Amino acid sequence: MALSAAPSLVQKPSIEEVNRLIGRGEMESWDAQKILTWALENFHPRLALSASFGAPEGMVLLDMMHKLDPTSRVFVLDTGRLAQATHELVDRVREHYGKQVEMLFPRAEDVQEMVRDSGVNLFYDSLEKRKLCCRIRKVEPMRRHLATLDAYVTGLRRDQNVTRSGTKKVLIDDSYRGIVKLNPIADWTQDEVWQYVRKHDVPVNRLHQSGYPSVGCEPCTRAIAAGEDERAGRWWWESPDTKECGLHEQGSGI
Repeated sequence: MALSAAPSLVQKPSIEEVNRLIGRGEMESWDAQKILTWALENFHPRLALSASFGAPEGMVLLDMMHKLDPTSRVFVLDTGRLAQATHELVDRVREHYGKQVEMLFPRAEDVQEMVRDSGVNLFYDSLEKRKLCCRIRKVEPMRRHLATLDAYVTGLRRDQNVTRSGTKKVLIDDSYRGIVKLNPIADWTQDEVWQYVRKHDVPVNRLHQSGYPSVGCEPCTRAIAAGEDERAGRWWWESPDTKECGLHEQGSGI
């Protein structure tokens, strides 16, 4: 059953109150449904799901949030280098749920300066240049958008790779001015994610059927071989401990 429409002004819990909840540790025992219900009741409409549209986790959370409240919000970072299949999924979600998807874009002047100085495919040259590209195309647009919110939701899971093993379900994200960050399915396995997708007929990226469990920017993503880590196809030329774009640098958990 959907929640009743939230008022335009929500009396959100203070950072101190959230910290007390986190400190008691009880939220780590909450399931995804309870965390999302609490978040929507306390932070909507200044709450949004950050979904890449390149991983099934974000689509699962979109489905769960939409069923709780059809006015729940979702945004995607359109870097300018996304795969066509990802844009197709955005349109399918709009049609399937009748839902607006908020598209975030990098500043054109920042991209132009970066490309002029370092080339179109600078990310292959060094880790520093790859992180520069991610910062301009993803981190800065994210930072600007989160400045308008009080809380956000991600699909991070602890077993995705070594950089996410310590992900908490709820935390204060100091990297984004102390916003509340929620990772409701942090303790889910990949199998549990796909069980939900199949049971609820959730739309997902068609590249998953072609060996891409995680789809990012087109030039930075490849299909994986049998037995490889599910994020092995992301920035495949780097070592596993550097495979983050900067959105989740502190191990707080796409």
